[in-house]
Amino acid sequence: MHVVVNAAMSADGKLSTRRREQVAISGPEDFRRVDELRASVDAVMVGVGTVLADDPSLTVDDPDLVADREHRGDSPQPARVVADSHARTPPDARVLDAAAETFVLVAEEEPLEHRQSLEKAGATVVVAGENRVDLPAAFDELEARGVDDLMVEGGGELIFSLFADGLVDDLSVYVAPTVIGGRDAPTLADGEGFVEDFPELELVGVERVDGGVLLEYDC
Repeated sequence: MHVVVNAAMSADGKLSTRRREQVAISGPEDFRRVDELRASVDAVMVGVGTVLADDPSLTVDDPDLVADREHRGDSPQPARVVADSHARTPPDARVLDAAAETFVLVAEEEPLEHRQSLEKAGATVVVAGENRVDLPAAFDELEARGVDDLMVEGGGELIFSLFADGLVDDLSVYVAPTVIGGRDAPTLADGEGFVEDFPELELVGVERVDGGVLLEYDC
């Protein structure tokens, strides 16, 4: 599976404010780029924290891009994937609507009734890992179900876990010309953090977008 992480952050590396509310960091050019990227992949992934904070739909907005997918023989919308070890995704979350198939990754220890509640809401539940989602195992299952190209949109905890497990192939980061600040504000890669053996990236693209800059890396 090919995994691309895509994110937008402030010049000081923040994805949002300390209140963890949705913040419009990108401008119209970058929103268009993200829509095109979504349209090019088999599935779009977020962590449950992003679902709880932003309630995203993770769908392609431009009808022409949707039509292009159908012309290629793909489903109109990419699948959605939520990393949700403890099955906290609300049953009325937009990511569970009928627009596309949604995989919710949960841990084995999560009670059966919680998994069944998600399935009743429309999710396809993938169980991997004992007390938290085993991402490599879950990705193997997703690949077996036809997900060859995966776009990850956050948040910082999930992105760190993906880097820690060596699962990221490409990283695209839009850096906005603004400062958010806050020691408790989420960053591009949160989690425990690395203290040695830092992931090394190769910068392969730099482009001015919406007054900021788009950085592209091979991982």
